Amino acid sequence: MCTLAKASGALKSVDYEVFGRVQGNGGLRRGAGREAAAAPLLHGYTEQEAKKLGVVGWVKNTSQGTVTGQVQGPEEKVNEMKSWLSKVGSPSSRIDKTSFSNEKEISKLDFSDFNTRY
Repeated sequence: MCTLAKASGALKSVDYEVFGRVQGNGGLRRGAGREAAAAPLLHGYTEQEAKKLGVVGWVKNTSQGTVTGQVQGPEEKVNEMKSWLSKVGSPSSRIDKTSFSNEKEISKLDFSDFNTRY
């Protein structure tokens, strides 16, 4: 992955936080059966999209009801992921806004894959 990414041009890293209805349905508890399956589960779709694009990093639900993480990879792929995080998300999520921070060029990737953190 690292060799392919470097061959594609500049590597980029960016932190993100997604706000809106991105974690679940209100006060539903984890493991609440059938209803929990209807939750937006943005973190799972984020991991899937990141792997499809070939970027690395992580995603995590926060206690504030947002989804946060970091994306690294070739600049054009990171920009595609930023657009997806801002406009698409999971099928049942509602993205109100996405903030990006610590955007910078990097010399090497800090991760070998994209994973969900708990």
